[in-house]
Amino acid sequence: MRCLQINLQRHFGGGEVYTGFLCRALSQLGVPTRLLVHPRAEFWDRLGLPADTERIAVADPADLRPHLPAGPLWLLAHGPLPVELRAPMPDRLRTAIAHMPVQGRDPAAFANHDRIYAVSGWVRDGLKAAGLPVWEQAFYGVADLASRAGNGDAGPRSGLPGAPGIRRASRYDWDQRKGRDRLLGWLEPLSEAVCTHPAFERHPDLSFGIVSRLTPIKQFPLLFAHLAPVLLPHQEVNLEIFGSGGYASVRDLGRALAALPAGQVRFWGQQGNVAGIYRQLDYLLSGLPEKEALGLNIIEAQACGTPVIAVNAPPFTETVLDGETGFLYRDPRQDDGADFGRLLKQLLAGRARPRPELAQAHLARFSFDALVERLRPVVADAADALNPRAMQARTAA
Repeated sequence: MRCLQINLQRHFGGGEVYTGFLCRALSQLGVPTRLLVHPRAEFWDRLGLPADTERIAVADPADLRPHLPAGPLWLLAHGPLPVELRAPMPDRLRTAIAHMPVQGRDPAAFANHDRIYAVSGWVRDGLKAAGLPVWEQAFYGVADLASRAGNGDAGPRSGLPGAPGIRRASRYDWDQRKGRDRLLGWLEPLSEAVCTHPAFERHPDLSFGIVSRLTPIKQFPLLFAHLAPVLLPHQEVNLEIFGSGGYASVRDLGRALAALPAGQVRFWGQQGNVAGIYRQLDYLLSGLPEKEALGLNIIEAQACGTPVIAVNAPPFTETVLDGETGFLYRDPRQDDGADFGRLLKQLLAGRARPRPELAQAHLARFSFDALVERLRPVVADAADALNPRAMQARTAA
């Protein structure tokens, strides 16, 4: 059996990390992958794809069909299958991984799929409520740091004053489809050439961090519209932002944080030394929950020994053990940040910091071996579905 995976994203994010470790897990189960990617996506070489993953660049979804090998084939898209591949085809199993919850979105994007795999229980429940053919067991994810560039120092919280290789970079991820972004993306290198790019040094007091693409689904501007006033009286608390985003996302986040003194907030742009970053933070801060599917950064941080502060709602309640691997607080849209403020005062008063590395059973749920075992019945199901008798029965139905 062969698996043809499709990920045509141009920008690097959690879905692309997910694709990398999924290829490795399938390879371990004896299933090679043909991976169709966008030709402008230059990050795949850095993700440690296995030797039996054949990578093919395809610019236009309309050009996908010629790259489908003959014979029984498991089609697996990251996100909904392109419409060009949703029609019933002989010897094809049409599946997709849902990297986003359908709650608040149109579930019709997942019509005409034979199977849909969810990355969390939160995503699965939304697909089930929409009557879609979702696999019961959520895939979850892996703290996949070893395969990524510059994974940095070993062990939780190195105690170093800085992290190797981290210097301030652009906070923007320009969308070349937009005229404004093309122009600003052309001008920015001119200004960056005369700007300083300081190396990261750890803040001496309490450090919160964001390690994420600054995308709308994270809702960081809305989060800090409520949390910035809570942080303002506590200027000994530092906010480190690692990640880049589109012009509007970065602009809106800057506006939400504008009331805080400039030295209290530092933007570092997208970085490769992810493990080194987590180990320089006291806590990772999540965004708001309902548009989030899983949060690989939350899993990664805990694997590095860095606890997480997140809203007490799914999917974060699936990935954070309150009091053991981090702290959960009430959604600030419900109490204008009062519960977060109480937690902040406790931390500043010396409340014990959780040690995620001690929660071995919890971390094991997000290990590579656990993912392989969750995929084992998925692979068996796909093989059964591609059996000639099963395909004939499905065609007749």
